[in-house]
Amino acid sequence: MKALKDNIVLKVLSLNSFSVAISFVLGVFSSKIIAVYLGSSGMALMGSFRNFTSMIKSLATLGISNAVIKLFVENKENKEVLSIIYSTFFWLFLGLSSFLGLLVCAFAAPIAVFLFFNEAYTIPVRFFGLMLPLMVINTFWLAIYNSFEKYKRIVLIQIISNILIFGVTALLIYKKLIFGGLLSIVIGEVIMVMITFLFVRNEGNYFRFDLQKVVQKKHLKVVSQFSVMALLSAVLIPITLIFIRDELVKNYSINEAGIWDAANRLSGFYMMFFSSGLTLYYMPKLASIHTESAFKAELKSYFKILVPIFFFVLTFIFLGKQFLLELAFTKEFYVINDFLIWQLAGDFIKIITLAFGFQILVKTMIKRYFAVELVFNLTYILLALFMMQSDGAAGAVKAYFYANVIGLFFVLFLFRNLFFKAKAI
Repeated sequence: MKALKDNIVLKVLSLNSFSVAISFVLGVFSSKIIAVYLGSSGMALMGSFRNFTSMIKSLATLGISNAVIKLFVENKENKEVLSIIYSTFFWLFLGLSSFLGLLVCAFAAPIAVFLFFNEAYTIPVRFFGLMLPLMVINTFWLAIYNSFEKYKRIVLIQIISNILIFGVTALLIYKKLIFGGLLSIVIGEVIMVMITFLFVRNEGNYFRFDLQKVVQKKHLKVVSQFSVMALLSAVLIPITLIFIRDELVKNYSINEAGIWDAANRLSGFYMMFFSSGLTLYYMPKLASIHTESAFKAELKSYFKILVPIFFFVLTFIFLGKQFLLELAFTKEFYVINDFLIWQLAGDFIKIITLAFGFQILVKTMIKRYFAVELVFNLTYILLALFMMQSDGAAGAVKAYFYANVIGLFFVLFLFRNLFFKAKAI
């Protein structure tokens, strides 16, 4: 019992649980609002815009959070080096995000047609382009907080932001329907920037660095490694989701695509608890270990504590799935009940795979990272194309499960030496 109390993973998850509980409740009510006022077609359009904004944000940051954490752990005792690292990140990604933001604004009309099949929604796209630099600065600030392991501040920022974002989203959807829903995605990001700034301005000890300093070549190499990996994920993952959604629209209807998006959104309700907790604890921890024996110890803790907890949560969700669907959606979405088990099973396999995936990311195993991402996403697309022909949205969800299974076996193959011998990594 004492071991459980002293376990850092559980402490971080417990600290994060209050924020996630609030996000979960707000997410459920937000889904209900979208389902009632926008229907499945609105769910699909908002899903497309979220995928697009996620892709552009990832391109603009290019692994900034992961690189900051790694470089901080390696240089935390050298304040001069940290100042050089932070100032370089600030200028590098501010410039990149400004350039990408201008591109988004310039091509807002064709982007709107690609995402929404309509030029009527160019304003939310342009607004996103204008606000992109602020979003990147916010990612930079939160990465510094994460580097200093200031979990309470990050959680508090998330709680305050999520409450305000929910209120704004509900109001905009009620007043402006789909246009308001799309606009709320961007405004939500801006709200988080404002909340983070209120904390940052009073904590100079963590954010005091010389903006005139330039980075050393050895630090640029680390940035470039993470950037290469982030570039792949930034493009491949959203494009995979957008492609599958478009295929559902073409071969079935936008409503069928909305059903699939709703299943993904439901998955996000519980996945955010574990993914955010792991990002807060697991990444800084893995960045600080340098032997396979230490990594094995982390794996043992992961599978002994985290995986059983996640399995319990999924079992609870499956048993109460009808109640959850009624709470979060309308009758139009109840068909999810027929294939939700495939989504839950796929997410369970994904959590197991992440135990190794974070190690690949933190240790910048670029070849392995590329291989894993390509195998999963290409498998997902190919299986979805085949299985959607007869099962529509259900087929896409089944494809997600099988792609995760194949991805897990591939990752285990890559780490096969870990289970037979120990060596420095």
